[in-house]
Amino acid sequence: MLHGYGWSLLEGLRLTLGMAGASLAVALLLGLAGAAARLSRSAFWRGLALIYTTVVRGVPDLVLMLLVFYGGQLAVNEIAPHLGIDEYVDIDPFVAGVATIGFIFGAYLAETFRGAILAIPLGQAEAARAFGMSAPQAFRRIVLPQMVRLAIPGFANNWLVLVKSTALVSVIGLNDMMQKAGQAAGATREPFTFYLAVGALYLAITTLSVLVLRVVEKRCSPGVRAIHL
Repeated sequence: MLHGYGWSLLEGLRLTLGMAGASLAVALLLGLAGAAARLSRSAFWRGLALIYTTVVRGVPDLVLMLLVFYGGQLAVNEIAPHLGIDEYVDIDPFVAGVATIGFIFGAYLAETFRGAILAIPLGQAEAARAFGMSAPQAFRRIVLPQMVRLAIPGFANNWLVLVKSTALVSVIGLNDMMQKAGQAAGATREPFTFYLAVGALYLAITTLSVLVLRVVEKRCSPGVRAIHL
C-alpha cells in the first residue's frame, strides 16, 4: 500500500522522536529557569522572563522556526570571520529545529512550572526552613515533589503539542516524517495515502504518551484521590 516507502517513513519517525526528545530536554531546562526567574525577587529577572514568555506565546511557531534557522545562519556567518573562521558555516537543520522547538516550549513550561509552584502553600516551605532545612533542601524535599504532581497535566499537554510541532522542521529541509511523506507523495502522486500514514504515526505517538503519562501521574500522586464532577 505504501509502494515500498514504509521504511522511509520509519526512518523519518526515528528522526522525529529524536528531535522531540532533544527539544523536550532543552524546554525543561528553559522552563525551570524561566519559572525560577518569574518567581525571583529580582525585578530584572522577572521582567526578562516575562518578555520571553510573552514574545514566544505571541509569535507563530513557524515564524520563530524560520527566524532561528535563517537569522541564526546570518548571525553565525557574520561572527565567524572575527573568530578566524573563513569558511561558510551551515547550521544543521536538526540543531536549528531542536533549538527552536525547545525555546518555544520552554516558555510554555515556564508558566506551567510557575503555576504549579504557586499552587503549593507557602507555609510548607517556611515550616521546612523552621525545621532547619536550607532553601535548596526545602525545595528538593518539600516543593519539588508536589510541583511535579501538579505540573504533570500541563506538562502532558505541552508534550503532545511539542510532538506535533516537530512537523514544522520539514520547512527547513530536515528529513522528518513530513518531509519523507512529501517525497513519497511526489513520487507516487498519492499524497492522501502518505499524509494519512504520517497522521496515524503521530496519533500512535501521542496516544502512547497519554497512557505513559497517566501511569506517571498515578505514581506521583500516592494517597491522592481524583474528584470527578
